[in-house]
Amino acid sequence: MTTTPNQSPSALNTEAMTRRLYEELERIYKSAQTTNRLVSGRDNVKVGQTPKEKIWSLNKTTLYRYIPQVPPEKRQRVPLLLVFALINRPYIFDLRPGNSFVEHMIHRGFDIYLLDWGTPGPEDVHLKFDDFALDLLPRAIRRVQAHSGSHDFSLLGWCIGATITTLYAAGRSDDGLRNLVILTAPLDFSDKEAGPFNRWLNTEFYNVDALVNQMGNIPGPMIDWGTRMLKPVENFISNYLRLWDNLDDPAIVESWQAMNTWVNDNVSFPGAAFRQWVVEFFRENRLMEDTLVMGGQKILLKNIKASFLNVVADRDHIVPTCQSTTVMDRIGSADKELLVMRGGHIGIMAGSGARKRLWPQIEDWLEARSK
Repeated sequence: MTTTPNQSPSALNTEAMTRRLYEELERIYKSAQTTNRLVSGRDNVKVGQTPKEKIWSLNKTTLYRYIPQVPPEKRQRVPLLLVFALINRPYIFDLRPGNSFVEHMIHRGFDIYLLDWGTPGPEDVHLKFDDFALDLLPRAIRRVQAHSGSHDFSLLGWCIGATITTLYAAGRSDDGLRNLVILTAPLDFSDKEAGPFNRWLNTEFYNVDALVNQMGNIPGPMIDWGTRMLKPVENFISNYLRLWDNLDDPAIVESWQAMNTWVNDNVSFPGAAFRQWVVEFFRENRLMEDTLVMGGQKILLKNIKASFLNVVADRDHIVPTCQSTTVMDRIGSADKELLVMRGGHIGIMAGSGARKRLWPQIEDWLEARSK
C-alpha cells in the first residue's frame, strides 16, 4: 500500500471502502439470486404479449389479427401480413413490450396480421414449399382480405418466410399484393462457397434422402444445433458470459431471457420441404435458374409486380448477402429498393437498435405505399 507523505494507512477513508465493499457484496448477492431463478426456471419471461385474436386456422396453420390501438380514421388502409420461417416461432415479431415490431407498427396505425405455421406432426411429412407458398399462404391471405375489407395487402417475410412470400408473389402476382418486404431472404444459392450451409449441404456425403427417410420431419433441435455451430464460441460461451457480466441489470437479463426463450423454441422442418430446400434450392438453385416448378406452374421472379423492399444484413452469418442482393435485377417490379443494414440475421429486426434504425424505415416505406 502506498501513501502520501502526509497520509498514514490509518487515515484512509475506511468508511468509503466499507460502503463499496457492502455494495459489491449486495451486487454479488443479487446476481446469485438471479442465477438461481434462471437455473431453476422460476423466472420465466413472457413473450408475444401484444393482444391478438385468432381469426382462421387450417391443420396446424393459424392466422392472427392484432387488436388495433388507434382510431379507425388514423389507420393505414392496406393491411400487413407477417410471415416467418418454418423452423422458428413467429413471436420474434412481438418479442416483448418495448422491443416489439408489432407493437411499434400497430401504434402507428398499421393493421397487422400474423401467420403461424404451427408445429408439424408425422402426418405433415409430405408438406412442400408448394403447399406453404401456393396453398396455405393464399388461403390465409383471402381471410385477411375478407376480414380487413381490403383487396390490396402488404406482405413482410423474414428468413425462409421471405422465401415463401417471394414464391407467392411470383406465382400469384394478380391476387392484390401491393407491397412485398423481405428480410434476410435466402434466394440465390449460385455461390457454393458462400456460407457454411452452402458448403455443408452441397457435399456428396450429405445424403438428404436417407436423412428424411429415416427421420421424417427434421427435428428443430437438430437444425438449431447446426445453426449454433456456425458461431460456436459466441453461441456456447460468449452469450452466457455477457449474461454473467450483467446479472445485476434486470433490463438486460429480461432481454436475454426473451431472446433465449425464442432461440430454444424450435420447430421441426417438414421432411418433404426440407428435401426440396436442399435439392431444388441449395443445390440446383432453381428459382434463380428459372426452372422452379410449383403447383404445375413455373415460378419466375420477373412476374413479381408489387412494390419491393429487400432488406439485407451486412453481418448475416446464416444468409450471406449474396443470397439476397442478386435478385434485384430479376424482380419484375417497377418500384424496388435494396436496403443494406448493419447487423446480423436476427439482430437487425429484433435487436435493441432495431427500433431506431430499421423499424422506422420499414414504416415509412410502407406508409408511402399504403394510401
